[in-house]
Amino acid sequence: MEHDIDKHLELIGRGTVEIIQLDELKTKLERAIKAEIPLVVKAGFDPTAPDIHLGHTVLLRKMRHFQQLGHRVIFLIGDHTATIGDPSGVSKTRPILTKDEIEKNAKTYEKQVSKILDMKKLGIRFNSEWLAKMRIEQIAELMSKYSVIRMLERDDFFNRYKQQKPINMLEFLYPLLQGYDSVALKADVELGGTDQKFNLLVGRDVQGSYGQEPQVVITMPLLEGLDGIQKMSKSLGNYVGINDSAKEMFGKLMSISDELMWKYYELLTDEDTEKIRGEIEAGRMHPKDAKKNLAKIIVAQYHGEKEAARQEEEFERAFKNKGFPLDIKLTEIAIRADVVSLVDVLTEHTKLLASRGEAKRKIQEGAVEVNGSKTLDINFAVYAGNEYKIRSGKKFIRIFLKIA
Repeated sequence: MEHDIDKHLELIGRGTVEIIQLDELKTKLERAIKAEIPLVVKAGFDPTAPDIHLGHTVLLRKMRHFQQLGHRVIFLIGDHTATIGDPSGVSKTRPILTKDEIEKNAKTYEKQVSKILDMKKLGIRFNSEWLAKMRIEQIAELMSKYSVIRMLERDDFFNRYKQQKPINMLEFLYPLLQGYDSVALKADVELGGTDQKFNLLVGRDVQGSYGQEPQVVITMPLLEGLDGIQKMSKSLGNYVGINDSAKEMFGKLMSISDELMWKYYELLTDEDTEKIRGEIEAGRMHPKDAKKNLAKIIVAQYHGEKEAARQEEEFERAFKNKGFPLDIKLTEIAIRADVVSLVDVLTEHTKLLASRGEAKRKIQEGAVEVNGSKTLDINFAVYAGNEYKIRSGKKFIRIFLKIA
C-alpha cells in the first residue's frame, strides 16, 4: 500500500465534485496506512445497460486510482436492486427488469471493465447475496430507520410529489437497500455520480444506525457527451463507447469542442492538464494538437498504442491533408442517364445524407467536397464514366458512375 498520505489525497481528489467528509477520509487513510489494512471502496452498478461508454469510465477510473493506492475495490452489481429500478434523475417510475434481462446484462460487465480495472485486485459482488436472503422483519427494521419526510428531501421524489405523479413504495425502498449494501460490505468509501448523492448519503445514515462507522461519500461529475450539452448517453447518440472501433473513437473525440476537451483530459486521463494548458497559452502547442493528443491517449487505453498511432496518422491524412481514409472501398453506382445531380448521389444513390433538404443545406454551407474541392452549387452534376471521392463532414464515399 502507498504510504504517502498526500499522494493518496491528491490522486483521490482529482476530478471529484465532493468528498463528504474530507476530514473523515483523511482519518480513515491515516489509520489504514498505519495498520496496513486497505480501505473497502464500493461502487455500485445496476445492470440495466450493458454497454459501457466513456461517461461510465469516469467512475471506473476513480476506482482504479484506489486500486493503484493499494485499497480494496468492490465492483458491486445491483442485480437485486435492479428488479426495483433506481428513480435517480427521472420523473416517473422506471420499468422493472426481468431476471433474465439482468443476468444477460451483468455478464457483459466483466470483459468491459477489465479494460480499465485490475481484475486481479477487483472484488466483484452481487447484492442478491444478502438482499435476497433478507426476511420480512429485517426489511421492516431497515425501513424503520428512515422517515418519509427525509425521503421527500430528494429532488425527484419531491418534484413528483408536488406534481401529484405516482411514487411507489418500492422506490422509497431502493435507497435504503443501496445503503444496506454498504452495511453488508462494511464500506469505508462509496463512489458515485452526482445524481447518486442522495442515495450515497442514505448509506452513511444506514451504516450509522447499524452501529458502523459511516462511509465517506465521493461524487464524480457526469460527463457531457460529444455535443457538450447533454450527459453522455447512448440513447442521445452523443457517446463514445469503449467497444467502439479505434477509428470511430478517434474521430468522435476529435469532434468535441476545445472547452470540453479539458474536462475529458481531467476525467479520462492521468495527464497534467495544467501543463498542457500552459503549453497552449505559451504558443508552443495548438489546441488541435492537444485534442489529437487526447484522442490518441484514450484510443491507446482501449486499443493499444500502435493502433492509436495509426489512427492519428490516418486522421492527419484524411482531414488535414484532405485525403481519403485508406479503407474506403470503391462502389459502382448505376444511373439511368449519363448525368445525375450531386444531391441525388448523396441521398437516393448512397444514403450518405438522410434527405434532399439536408443535402442541399450541407452543400450551401460548404460542408460537401467532391474530389477535394468544396462546391456550393445545389445543382452540381456528376457524370457517368467517372470516379468521385465525396466527403460530407466525417462521412466519405468513393464511387464510380455507370449507365444502367
